[in-house]
Amino acid sequence: MTGSSFPDAAATWNKRFENEAYIFGLEPNEYLRAHASLLVAGSRVLCVADGEGRNSVWLARLGMRVDAFDISEVGVAKARKLAADSQVSVDFSVADCDQWPWPVEIYDTVVAIFVQFADPPMRERLFASMVRSLKRGGLLVLQGYTVKQLEYKTGGPPILSHLYTAELLRTTFARLQVGELREYEAHLTEGTQHQGRSALIGLLARKP
Repeated sequence: MTGSSFPDAAATWNKRFENEAYIFGLEPNEYLRAHASLLVAGSRVLCVADGEGRNSVWLARLGMRVDAFDISEVGVAKARKLAADSQVSVDFSVADCDQWPWPVEIYDTVVAIFVQFADPPMRERLFASMVRSLKRGGLLVLQGYTVKQLEYKTGGPPILSHLYTAELLRTTFARLQVGELREYEAHLTEGTQHQGRSALIGLLARKP
């Protein structure tokens, strides 16, 4: 995947996901869960780089019509199993962020949780595609690690250029109407990969 921090991103994530256990856990991301009241049953949602499916399956359980993709075929296979076990339907695809077709203005919500594998050029393409796929009035829900996460080392890439600042997100999503842009710290318990005190940022923004 061009722009990834890994020479062969698919192989790297396939290796990480090969264990039977769900390495980020089975529960949805807490920032996403905390804003469930903003999500409308029956609405169309995209989960970007959704890994093993914890967020997309949870959204489907709430009654959303969910599309999700990830570069890892192993991760997507586990996501499909999770959806089947939860008796919900999610339209999963195996693709990287440049391969995925990015339909224009069809999603009520786009969810991007810890999509910090991308270097700055890929991130610029990815974020532009996410905005393009949102309907007018559609909601972007994004969470990531800030640069202070380099001190905590409790998850995320140890690469400064892949981490977020409030200014980066404010500038990148300048055409959106920002409802919340919050830097904060919290203790994460998300499987084995996100564990402990973490430096976080959350963004809620709508497409005018």
